[in-house]
Amino acid sequence: MDHRDVDAAVAEMLRVLGPHTSEDWSGPAGTLSWSCRETAAHVAHDLFAYACQLTARPDDAYLPLDLTVRPSASLTEVLQAVSACGGLLSAALAAAPPEARAWHWGPTDPTGFAAMGVTETLVHTHDITTGLGLVWEPPADAAAAALIRLFPDAPSTAEGAVTPGQALLWCTGRTTLPGLPRRTSWTWRAAVAEE
Repeated sequence: MDHRDVDAAVAEMLRVLGPHTSEDWSGPAGTLSWSCRETAAHVAHDLFAYACQLTARPDDAYLPLDLTVRPSASLTEVLQAVSACGGLLSAALAAAPPEARAWHWGPTDPTGFAAMGVTETLVHTHDITTGLGLVWEPPADAAAAALIRLFPDAPSTAEGAVTPGQALLWCTGRTTLPGLPRRTSWTWRAAVAEE
């Protein structure tokens, strides 16, 4: 995964949510305790944090900074913040050599940061659409790539009974699948094994 995947995920989030900025985003985003608005601001924060990590390349912790989206920002402005932070991560990914490593619970390469950015964007878009009463599933190609990079224990989508989008939502504790209860805790494997 690379910067183009992040660009596509952010564009999909804006495409899906942009037409709904006149609606009430104060309710919970899916099963989260955050509101839909807070969840969108969280996406901007994470994309920003990943860009900063990949640029500074710390090897043992997150940088001591946070992104704050002003409470007075309109929903359109919140989505603009997501777009801007997605652009920052995309630029950092495009500039990073494949051997670059930065901390995310271990040494993480650019593909890991791209996959995390895509996953955060897509699963939280799903949370927000659920909170707004919309039906939407992460795109199959993006979800499949994120599963390969971050979730080696993901359920198989080869038989077609489970879509990659459904598998990604299951891996991140957002749904049940046939024979698989909803996860109550989960983690992804972004760090790479150093040789």
